[in-house]
Amino acid sequence: MSRTAIACLLGPTASGKTAAALAFAARHPVEIVSIDSALVYRGMDIGTAKPTREERAAVPHHLIDIIEPTDSYSAAEFRTDALRLAGEILARGRVPLFVGGTMLYYKALSQGLDDLPSADATVRAELEADAAREGWPALHARLARVDPATAARLAPNDSQRIQRALEIFALTGRPMSNLLAERRRGPVDDDERIEGGNTAHGEANDAGARYRFVPIALEPSDRAVLHVRIAERFDAMLTAGFIDEAKRLRDRGDLDPGLPSMRCVGYRQAWEYLDDEIDYATMRDKGIFATRQLCKRQLTWLRSMPERIVVDCCSQSATFEAVRAIEDALGFSA
Repeated sequence: MSRTAIACLLGPTASGKTAAALAFAARHPVEIVSIDSALVYRGMDIGTAKPTREERAAVPHHLIDIIEPTDSYSAAEFRTDALRLAGEILARGRVPLFVGGTMLYYKALSQGLDDLPSADATVRAELEADAAREGWPALHARLARVDPATAARLAPNDSQRIQRALEIFALTGRPMSNLLAERRRGPVDDDERIEGGNTAHGEANDAGARYRFVPIALEPSDRAVLHVRIAERFDAMLTAGFIDEAKRLRDRGDLDPGLPSMRCVGYRQAWEYLDDEIDYATMRDKGIFATRQLCKRQLTWLRSMPERIVVDCCSQSATFEAVRAIEDALGFSA
């Protein structure tokens, strides 16, 4: 059975993904599916560089504003939703275009997820960075919120096991204790299994076999150019009212810096500023630096994918070249 090609426009932050996606949508009947773990949160608009109302009115967008910032959304949930949307968009006679920079989501979409996934270097690096800043007891407390059974049997400084349990939750969206319990007693039925590198849902397993995901990566030939863009965009966010947005979130009273939403780049630094832990200039510098680090991790992910089609995002014709690469990947005439 031939598989339907679906283009995935990937790239680090500030690489021009939105502009390229909208340019492609101007030429074809497109619906965009976001591959971005920050865009799922309602009320987090400026700091996530969410597509504008006008952009979303011009082209249908999916997996944006789907949960509250108090909630979590896993890679496994993304895969299930994304595969469902791909089928629905194709059934409408339109073209699904996946766009974003959350590489863990792309990996889940294109490769599936095992019941107990293998170690993931990027997730581990992020957890280690959090531990260096907050301490392992803070990460133990984070684990207690999502997997109390596992946290109860671990010491607050058992870094290796805390990291592994949080890693598994980040990759699957499910507590390690639940997955281990299922392994011991066996699956309840076929629809509840997680096997063969796929998600827990049989429908998603079947859907994944129908599609061939083609990664098109916007990458910089000169990382310094991207660093300038990152600084300019962060300053633009500040001018647009990012601190006021962060303050509204903080003033809700039901959020804290340990939640996945508030660990998004920029929001953590804004929270520190609002708590008078750092001054405005330091907040700006730390926010830009954190965004650069995110960019570095995204590029590391991309460069581990030899099958990707690379477009230089520093080129003046990057948008045109990205559109042409998407069209070629989908077999459209030039």
